[in-house]
Amino acid sequence: MKSVLLIGLGRFGRHIAEKLYELNHQVMAVDKKEERVDAVLPFVTNAQIGDSTNADFLLSLGIRNFDLCIVAIGDDFQSSLETTSLLKELGGRLVVSRAAGDVQAKFLLRNGADEIVYPEREVANWTAIRYSSDHIFDYIELDEEHAIFEIETPEAWKGRTVGELDIRKRYNLNIMALKQEGGLNLSVAPETRLEQGQTMLVLGTLRELQKVFHV
Repeated sequence: MKSVLLIGLGRFGRHIAEKLYELNHQVMAVDKKEERVDAVLPFVTNAQIGDSTNADFLLSLGIRNFDLCIVAIGDDFQSSLETTSLLKELGGRLVVSRAAGDVQAKFLLRNGADEIVYPEREVANWTAIRYSSDHIFDYIELDEEHAIFEIETPEAWKGRTVGELDIRKRYNLNIMALKQEGGLNLSVAPETRLEQGQTMLVLGTLRELQKVFHV
């Protein structure tokens, strides 16, 4: 369990609060707007209405006591930048800030952010890849080139083993798991046989995936 300071309770921040609650973390939520704070009260340990660009207000929260500080402000970049800088100055251990693009990210990193998240870009990439193909069911980006794709098992592969197909050597792809009827088989070995009704979780590049599966 971690102690998390979450600043900015718009839609993105609210979703973070709900997920952290599901994961049983302790969350202190902060926003300038009372209605936003009220909306997340069922999902957080504590909440405060206040201005995160005010150093005295942040100091009163005990920044050094949090394992993680998340700046989820999306509608006021100046406030996000000032908040990020103050959090680091006041001893924030790990400061993760939201950015809409690379220019914002550079400023945030120069002013105290340890990590950057791009919610709009990540959702846009996922949507474009997921819905432009009939065969991709899910997509998790790992870096600029690599991702894990949930993909339909080709008809020609069904009934054959992973070893027979020699997927890693022939296609430069790794089958990480097989999914069937809600269950997940993580023990994929050369003798594992691909069956009807399965989808595969495949690690590789989008370029290789397009080449092999014609997506």
